[in-house]
Amino acid sequence: MNWYGIRAIYQFEMARTWRTLMQSIASPVLSTSLYFIVFGAAIGSRMGEIDGVSYGAFIIPGLIMLSLLSESISNASFGIFFPKFSGTIYEVLSAPVSAFEIVAGYVGAAASKSIILGGLILVTARFFVDYEIVHPFWLLAFLILTSVTFSLFGFIIGIWADDFQKLQVIPLMVITPLTFLGGAFYSIDMLPDPWRTITLFNPVVYLISGFRWAFYGVADVNVAVSLGMTLIFLVICLTAVWWIFRTGYRIKT
Repeated sequence: MNWYGIRAIYQFEMARTWRTLMQSIASPVLSTSLYFIVFGAAIGSRMGEIDGVSYGAFIIPGLIMLSLLSESISNASFGIFFPKFSGTIYEVLSAPVSAFEIVAGYVGAAASKSIILGGLILVTARFFVDYEIVHPFWLLAFLILTSVTFSLFGFIIGIWADDFQKLQVIPLMVITPLTFLGGAFYSIDMLPDPWRTITLFNPVVYLISGFRWAFYGVADVNVAVSLGMTLIFLVICLTAVWWIFRTGYRIKT
């Protein structure tokens, strides 16, 4: 294992984050704070509890997941797309590092940024609403697992995209709508049939439900199912990355 190679890629990507601190960290935290102000403090104070949890606290897992998914994808996709766009990817490919070490460096950095962002949003939420964390270990586990999984997904998007516009297509046109429709601001048990059944085909439902269970011990679906769905998507992303490096799809041509 070439730890020096992994560390070099990781540190380079993390340095880019500190150079663009306003865009990478401050902007998502500020945007999420506005959600807390509008939905948590203003509207939430006029709404009743959901599953025994105040509305302002209930939406915290969904808001964190909304930022986590979009930022994980954006950070990882841009991280690999820019070297491909500028041609420096060939220097990385010709270096004495394996495909696993390249992915570990880029995905590790993107996941680290998302975990830091999730922690900052969690701290920020305390200024607007009171909340508790029933299962802190599983909270951290879901946070790390989701960050790594969607950073891998973003890495795949960065390889697939051949222009900057395509980098934003899936985060804006797919992930954000799925998050809003996945129970970020409501419990899917509040939906009438057949809409509740249809919603269960939304993979983001399982992410938000598992994350909310880690906070309050309540969930729309069984936490084991949420964990299993996340692991399945992780395996799919790992398989896709393996295929990309094995065939050289849009990375060696």
